[in-house]
This record gives sequence, C-alpha cells and structure tokens, in this order.
Amino acid sequence: MKPGPQLDAPAVRSEIDLHLHSTASDGILPPAQVVEAARVAGLSTIALTDHDTVAGVEEAVRAGANAGVRVIRGVELSAHEGERGREVHVLGLHVTRLDALERELSALREKRMDRARLIVARLNEIDVGISLGDVLAEADGGAVGRPHIARAMIRLGAVADQREAFDRYLGQGRAAFIPKSLFLVEDAIRIIHEADGIAIWAHPSHTGTRERIEKLVAKGLDGVEVRHPSHSPDVAASLEALCDFLGLVPSGGSDWHGPVGDRMLGGQLVPREWLERQERLVASRVPASTAH
Repeated sequence: MKPGPQLDAPAVRSEIDLHLHSTASDGILPPAQVVEAARVAGLSTIALTDHDTVAGVEEAVRAGANAGVRVIRGVELSAHEGERGREVHVLGLHVTRLDALERELSALREKRMDRARLIVARLNEIDVGISLGDVLAEADGGAVGRPHIARAMIRLGAVADQREAFDRYLGQGRAAFIPKSLFLVEDAIRIIHEADGIAIWAHPSHTGTRERIEKLVAKGLDGVEVRHPSHSPDVAASLEALCDFLGLVPSGGSDWHGPVGDRMLGGQLVPREWLERQERLVASRVPASTAH
C-alpha cells in the first residue's frame, strides 16, 4: 500500500529568493521563523540579508538544515557614492567569514543607534511623545532603523501606520529626518569581498543605467539585483541585459520583511541558472590551497 500524501508541506520545488529580512534588523519574524515561512511557501533556497548585521544568519542556517531549506549567508549594507553621492544598498551574498564582516559592522550599528537617539530627540521637540526605550523594544535586540521608530509611533498612537510615520516625520526632508552614516560604496564592496562574498547592487530600479553600473564595477561590484518588487518588467529586462553585456551576475528577491505590506515571500524568484552563475564566481575566487 502506498503511503498517503504529506499534507503539512508543499511539494519540493527549486524556487529561490535571495533577499529576506528578519528581526535581526527590521524584519517582523525571527530568523528561524523566516525559514519556516519560506518552507511553507515552497522555497528551496533563500538568502538572509539583514541590514548591517549578520546576527541572525547562523540561526537561519541551523533552522534551514532542519527544514530542508538551503540558507545562503548574506547581508545588506547601506553605502554612498562619494562624500555627497547618492545612497546605494549593496547585498553581500555567499559570505562565509562572518567574523571579519561583524567587526566592520559593529561600528556602523553604533552609528545607527546614535541616529535613533537624534530622531527620538527631534520627535520630542515637535511634541511626538516617544522614547528610545520604546524604539529599542520594537527592535528587540536587532540593528535599529527607522521602521522600528515608525512601529513605536504606531503602537503609541502617534500615527496610524508606517506610511504616515514616514510621510509626516521620518522620510527625507521631513521634520524628524536625520541622515544615516554610511560606508563608501567601495568600502562596502571591499568588506563583502573580505568575507569571501559577492557584492550585488540592491534594487537599483531606473537609476541602474549602464554608466552608473560601470562606475560601480570599477569599484569592484560583482552583480545587480535584477528582480525586485520595485522593478517594472521593463526595468528588470534592461538590468538583465546589462548584466549579460557587462559580465555581471544577476540576482533577485522579494525584499520580504514579514507578513506586512504588499510584498510577497517568493514573489520575485531567481532562476537556478542565476544562482549557479553566482556560485561559479564564488568558486573561482577560492584559493586552490583551500578548495576541497
């Protein structure tokens, strides 16, 4: 007699999402629960890419081993092009030397905390009653960011939702906006490479022109996030063509922060061939003395 179907899990599929967040930064779910959500969604491979921290990566890797989901170690770094240049987010994928990365990131997280203090002080100046403790409660030990401040404001009844928090107070040019401290993009790329990872320009959207990508390639960029919820089909097609033309590795993902908003886990799937191209690039950089 044949065994009955397994009703508690979807059929195994080769579906890949390389841009997810957890409570280690500004996501809603702890790393292990992100992995479980990925399993339920039918994903076979994910990357945990929290902002400026790798604190949740090993928890996710362990959970993935138990759940049958491959977890690629990653991070998302905030950087800028020159002292007055535009902000660029750089994904580090396939990183292995987490200790080297963590040393660089600890100082940046302190600057994030300083920024949160300044934002809270400015909100208090304009009679929005919120404390740093309220914000830290929302962060729950993760790297502090504006979404945590917005959640604290919502919880305290100062705003109705996150959109209002950013539109009225926290967005650029608003009353409580404080610029964040960033790496130079070449430094972000360097520390990703020192952690044996590859550097991917995250969600460039329409700003991902050939001229701008070539400037980042000159600084060591390895690839571009082609598929992202903010990219139209035309933008994604253009970025993919530029990757092929410039010899870069493409990537993609849902940029999922949890079951909030309109972003869907697995909503921007990566073809397996793209992942294999990334893996070949990583393997090509492994010294022969350490290759197995």
